[in-house]
Formats: sequence, structure tokens, C-alpha cells
Amino acid sequence: MNTPKIIAEIGCNHKGSMEIAKEMIMTAALFCKADVVKFQKRNNPELLSKDEYHAPHPNPANSYGNTYGEHREYLEFTIEQHKQLQAWCNEYGIIYSTSVWDVTSAKEIVSLNPQLIKVPSACNLNKEMLTYLADNYTGEIHLSFGMTTKEEEEQIVSFFESKNRAFDVVIYSCTSGYPVPFEDICLLEISRLKQTFGKRVKAIGFSGHHLGIAVDSAAVALGAEWVERHYTLDRTWKGTDHAASLEPDGVRKLTRDCKAVAKALTYKNQDILEIESVQRAKLKKNQVKWDNK
Repeated sequence: MNTPKIIAEIGCNHKGSMEIAKEMIMTAALFCKADVVKFQKRNNPELLSKDEYHAPHPNPANSYGNTYGEHREYLEFTIEQHKQLQAWCNEYGIIYSTSVWDVTSAKEIVSLNPQLIKVPSACNLNKEMLTYLADNYTGEIHLSFGMTTKEEEEQIVSFFESKNRAFDVVIYSCTSGYPVPFEDICLLEISRLKQTFGKRVKAIGFSGHHLGIAVDSAAVALGAEWVERHYTLDRTWKGTDHAASLEPDGVRKLTRDCKAVAKALTYKNQDILEIESVQRAKLKKNQVKWDNK
């Protein structure tokens, strides 16, 4: 199989700080050896009603503002800041990407022409945004299938087929929860997606919101070519995603383990491998050959 790509999703775990974001990029690239870092882009007045924008944060201890709208704006980077994030990614040798949550954000990020753009589970039925991406963006379009029915999955893939863009699409098995208990991860959905869409899209991925890193290697063994996990420098920081994120050493070990599993997923190319030949000569020298009678 192809070597899996590991996405360290920074999201909003930078706490609104470009300095922290830069440190996270550098750490993901140089220490974790991840392939991609991913941010988020939202136009909050477009996403939120006035009531939602001016309502208090549902968990005030995690809020960076007096209202939910203020909280979201505090964590939002401008398109100029995203240009700088992309430049830092190029400097440290890691792929820059962003999840887009609305049409305005999609247009802004398309202007940067990144290698890939992610559509989160919450937005995968936003046909206006999907249409804009299909018509105006030439890179890979990655979509998570959390909170999505099988009928909706088919509609999404068929839409990209109608636009002749399906082979630029990567779809992710995902359960939307923070964190997700192991029994709700449903890893065999990867096998189902491969069977249903494997020949219709570019690749199948896995977006996990669970604890630990054991499950991700199993996802690779089932055929996931992209593995995405939330990433933070400190799981105790204020914010809703930190507790369900991996710290740098977790991302490093996950990257190591997933790539080791992918390397091991082969058949023997000959009966006795070269590495076995010496052992065979040493350990089987007194064995009597079987006759075929």
C-alpha cells in the first residue's frame, strides 16, 4: 500500500497566537515527522446567527471572549496570517492545509492554492461550498464522513463524479465526538468505504477523535492512506479540543507506528526471504526432506 500520510490537526489549538502556531508547525515537522499540519478557516458572521454569535460560550471555562462570537473571532486567523502559516510550513518542509467551514473561507483559502483543502463533517452537505471547490480549486479535496448517512455519502461522491473531480477526492471514516470511546470508532467503516468508494475516489482516510494511538495503526492495516488527529502542545490548555488531542510525543509515535505498519503490509515475494536464508541453513540443516509419496 501507499505510505500513509499523517495530518497533525492544529485547528484552533494555537489559542489565537501566531507564535504558538509557528512552534506547532516546527514541532510537527521536525520532531513528530508528520506530513501535514491543518488549520481551520471560518467566517463567523456567515456561520452563526446573530443569536448564536452573541450568546455566551456553552462552556465559559474554555471561552476566549465574552460571547461565543467573540470567542470564535479571537481564535480566527486572517488570510494574511494564513499566508504566513503557509510560508512557515514551506520553510520547515511540511504541507500546509486548512479546513474551510463556509463559502467565504473556501474562496480565501483557494487563493493560497494549497496542496489540499479539507471539508469537515459539519460542512460536507454545503453544496454551494462543494460546488465552489469543485469548480475553482485544482488540488485535493478531503472530506470527513462523520454525522453522515450512507445516502448522503453517495450523494457527495456522485456530486464530485458529476464534476469530473472524484479522483481528486479523499474521504475519511470519522465518528464526530470529543473524545470518542473505542466502541464508537467503528474502524470497519474503513473497509466499507473502501469497498463502496475505493475505485471511485482517490483514497480513503481515517479521522480520529479518540484517546491514545493504538487504533490508528489498525486503521492503516484496514487501508486508510491518510490519518488525521488533533494535535496540541499541552492537553491541559484552555479550549474544547485540547483534551481530545495528542501532544507532540504522541504524534511522533503515531507517525512512526502507522508508517511501520504500512511497510509491513506485504506478502512474501519468495518462499524463503533473504533474511531467512541464513537462519534456514543454520536451524534446518538436520531436517530430513519430505518425499511426495
